[in-house]
Amino acid sequence: MKPINAFVATLLFLSSGMTPLQAFADEPLLRTDLIKSDIDVPAHEVVQVRVDFLPGVLAARHSHPGEEIAYVIEGALEYKLDGREPVTLSAGQSLFIPTGVAHSAQNVGTGKASELATYIVKKGQTLVVPSK
Repeated sequence: MKPINAFVATLLFLSSGMTPLQAFADEPLLRTDLIKSDIDVPAHEVVQVRVDFLPGVLAARHSHPGEEIAYVIEGALEYKLDGREPVTLSAGQSLFIPTGVAHSAQNVGTGKASELATYIVKKGQTLVVPSK
């Protein structure tokens, strides 16, 4: 990681007010915002988030106002997308989730699981929309 990127990442993490141990002691699901930037598509932006799951933790059904690409960094995550069979991905695998498709993700491994979620979404809208 370049020194400036490491510095920015450290500032973002410190501004959250938590250390990694505190975050996992208090929060079984930790979202770390990495980048948010305008793109050339009118009224859209890119958002990138790291999501860390403790064993067994479920990110309940939700959708996004745009596309998501989920890349598993470590562990094993089971994704359930409406209208599709569940799929389990391990480190190095990725999944495309279309706009508005309700889905969930659960750590089905024995250790921590992490994903890098990249979104191309409509600006000014709530990134995560809980589903019923």
